Amino acid sequence: MKYTLGVIIGNRDFFPDSLVADARVEVLEVLKQLNINPIILNTEETKLGGVETFQEARRCADLFKKHADEIMGVLVVLPNFGDERGIAETLKLANLNVPVLIQAYPDDLDKLDVARRRDAWCGKISACNNLYQFGIKYTLTTKHVVRPADLSFQKDLLDFVGVCRVVKGLRKVRIGAIGARPGGFNTVRYSEKILQRNGISVVTVDLSEILGNANKLTKHDASVKERIDKITSYAKIGRTPEDALVQMAKLDVVLADFVAANELDATAIQCWTSVQQNYGCNVCTSMSIMSENMMPSGCEVDVTGTLSMYALQLASGSPSALVDWNNNYAQDDNKCVLFHCGNWAKSFLPDIEISTAPILGTTVGEQNTYGALDGRTPAMPLTYGRISTDDSKGIMKAYVGEGRLTDDELRTFGNRAVAEIPDLQKLMRYICQNGFEHHVVMNASRTAAVLKEGLGNYMGWDVLHFGEE
Repeated sequence: MKYTLGVIIGNRDFFPDSLVADARVEVLEVLKQLNINPIILNTEETKLGGVETFQEARRCADLFKKHADEIMGVLVVLPNFGDERGIAETLKLANLNVPVLIQAYPDDLDKLDVARRRDAWCGKISACNNLYQFGIKYTLTTKHVVRPADLSFQKDLLDFVGVCRVVKGLRKVRIGAIGARPGGFNTVRYSEKILQRNGISVVTVDLSEILGNANKLTKHDASVKERIDKITSYAKIGRTPEDALVQMAKLDVVLADFVAANELDATAIQCWTSVQQNYGCNVCTSMSIMSENMMPSGCEVDVTGTLSMYALQLASGSPSALVDWNNNYAQDDNKCVLFHCGNWAKSFLPDIEISTAPILGTTVGEQNTYGALDGRTPAMPLTYGRISTDDSKGIMKAYVGEGRLTDDELRTFGNRAVAEIPDLQKLMRYICQNGFEHHVVMNASRTAAVLKEGLGNYMGWDVLHFGEE
């Protein structure tokens, strides 16, 4: 997928023109290599296509406003000291309210004479100072000054695109809350009003409406047959009987219709235990299919857990899974077992098979739990995280971190994984002391820093990046 960034090349007139001209060529080449579409002034609109004066700032801002629907972030390039006001005024006039990345060129030690010096090291400080004064939030590169061709900058730029995805996605996300929170799960309570204040909409529906509409369908309906084919091509059905597949397919049709009608990005579903008792199957397979197709679906009407799934998905560009911090792993203080009945995206389950939910089966009857998935997650990178509303403080809060999933022996059922996380005991204390839920989200990536920047700097939430130095 191609992403679009606005590009501002800062300039200060008494520095050599060649610095700006060369930077323009170099930056555009890097953006092309990374499949990023630039919105940038051409060299006829302003001197060298740079921004220095207020008139040039206005031209650049007008260009950005014409492409406001496309631009997800702005890259500021400083080939020399630049004009600190011109950059800030461009962003103020454009009023895009998107993330901003500041890059500045290094000087060469043998080119510090009047004709060839850049002074961008100093200019970056001034540019940031002005953005701070204007109330414009911004992101810094790993190195204070860095050439666009440097691999560290290219990683910074790709991470910045991830930050842009997170911010753009969360400011307009729509989550479907399907059914009521299970009575035994106070842990998943949340403030819908705090979410809405942050641009996050929750669309509710009574579970009886969903189940009622599903019961109106029959195995002969074309939509149901289509969904059965979709389910059986998604995962091995194991010993799942035909009538259970029909139940799953009918429910899947109605859920898909609800998602489409309300233009939802994600769903949180009442799966414990009303669906099993009142309808006769698990909804896990449908949830897994949605998550695999980048429409996260969380169980137990954990709306902020589902929001966490969506945030980690935005950061990485890959599916997320909602899991329980479930068990210790033997005597290893830095390992634990992640577990859930069976709704993880297929990306986490190479041995995926439709099965039953043994724990639920002990109370509702195993025959009513077909649709849960069985599978073990192999070794892969791990970013974990959780977003919550802290109602007593009226804020959004989150924690994120990284570790790894391992191939350590694990003999149990359901969806399962072993996680290794440095200082895990300290993390568990933090979770318990700060009132976070037992649900956490896992993603096969290294994107904790991206999430910290997006959620903390731009969304303004209270975020801990666990393990950050």
